[in-house]
Amino acid sequence: MLDKRLLSMLVCPVSKAPLEYDRERSELVCRASGLAYPIRDGIPVMLESEARKLTAEEQLKTNKGSDFSNKQ
Repeated sequence: MLDKRLLSMLVCPVSKAPLEYDRERSELVCRASGLAYPIRDGIPVMLESEARKLTAEEQLKTNKGSDFSNKQ
């Protein structure tokens, strides 16, 4: 599991928007930029070139499926 304190400090490097933690996929999701950043060995990989593009459906979802977000 990702530390809530770490998540509260991270933002999307592309849009600077808040991120949501998706435990099932082990990703940090940014709906604003439409990207999902992988978490490998407990370390978020915050590189645009490593991010997965969200589908249109994923981009529209709320954070109900995520464990927590850093939205304030």
